[in-house]
Amino acid sequence: MKLVVIGGVAAGMSAASRAKRRDRALEISVYEKSGYVSYGACGLPYFIGGQIPTPEQLIVRTPEQFAKAGIEAHVRHEVIDVDVEARTVTVRDLDGGREFQDRWDELLITTGASAVRPPIEGLDLPGIFTLRTVEDGIAVKEWIKTKKPRRAVVVGGGYIGLEMVEALSANGMAVDVVEMLPQVLPNMDEEIARTVEKELEKQGVGIYLESPVQSFEGDGRVQRIHAGSHTIEADLVLFSVGARANIPMAEKAGVTIGASGAIAVDDHQRTSVPHVWAAGDVAEAYHRVLGRPAYIPLGTTANKQGRIAGSNIAGGDEIFHGIVGTAVVKVFDLEVARTGLSEREAADNGLDFFAVSIDAPSRAHYMPTHPPIHVKLIVEKGTGRLLGGQMVGEEAVSKRIDVLAAALHAGWTVDELSRLDMSYAPPFAPVWDPILVAANVASK
Repeated sequence: MKLVVIGGVAAGMSAASRAKRRDRALEISVYEKSGYVSYGACGLPYFIGGQIPTPEQLIVRTPEQFAKAGIEAHVRHEVIDVDVEARTVTVRDLDGGREFQDRWDELLITTGASAVRPPIEGLDLPGIFTLRTVEDGIAVKEWIKTKKPRRAVVVGGGYIGLEMVEALSANGMAVDVVEMLPQVLPNMDEEIARTVEKELEKQGVGIYLESPVQSFEGDGRVQRIHAGSHTIEADLVLFSVGARANIPMAEKAGVTIGASGAIAVDDHQRTSVPHVWAAGDVAEAYHRVLGRPAYIPLGTTANKQGRIAGSNIAGGDEIFHGIVGTAVVKVFDLEVARTGLSEREAADNGLDFFAVSIDAPSRAHYMPTHPPIHVKLIVEKGTGRLLGGQMVGEEAVSKRIDVLAAALHAGWTVDELSRLDMSYAPPFAPVWDPILVAANVASK
């Protein structure tokens, strides 16, 4: 049996590896448009910021290593057509210039997502970058090395945008953030975003909210950006306003696209077309709190969905049990995290809910340092069911959010959460952990 995988990053290579382990006789070919497979794209801002010396350190396994495991991973090869009836793909060798066909018995689409690029005047000027691939990261790093920019503008205040604010600042640049919405981190609630904005200002970052970009200008390279009523000087621009699922191959295969604009899949990662599967940033995922599919493209989900798809392609019967939208981001001295639904998302989905917010120390109050953690819980009225949570603080946020994620997976109420037996020692937590304090307030 022959498996062809379109896309060779998180989901694609997780699937290929898992399928090969389950069925050693399975023939597997992976086609990846970029020059790298199996890399940690989430580490790119830290490569640009200097914490990771070389891009090779982001790579988990090379095509040569996959070949030793019996998996053919072809980089710089773009699949340009899918024929479901004949069960073939047409592939273009981007370096060799030739085109050829490959047959398949099972097809896995893991084409990921692309940075959104709206039709803005000047967006193609040199010095304006998006960040999705290793090549993107190398290009930004090279621009910094050769052009020595002094002023940078990050367009978009989401996860990648804010990580890049810190990375560019670490390279000695003055950095401004431009966001068309009234706050940074649009998928979090206002009180969390305001804390982050104060941290950005403390670090000398300029913030321009409610400032949609009208155009970029420059003589041979970007020099300024017009956003809202502002004109901002820039030698480098990181454009990060969201991602869109890469669905052309899925559309050619005739698979159903969900309401979110990503591929609709079942709990085994099957699409609507027999023998065609999908996983990762190109696919939807079942949201356990909402009880329906959602599109929240994250590396954790991609790896898990890929593993499930690979197992089932090779004869397994594994289920992907869904997500709750857990994420964390570092913004200078802050850790910012969320899981489940925000207050705004709960309202948009017609849920009857209330929210509680508390501040509690991260450690025992008598320890030399015990910075506060701000915890917000979203709770369903009547049932007390936990719907979501958000946190921000200087330490110990990133793993505490996982406690709330586990509670969401289990469908707990805040009463159940308040009874959790959490660890305690003065250097790590107060006797009443911030999570328990928030749960007790919600229970009242």
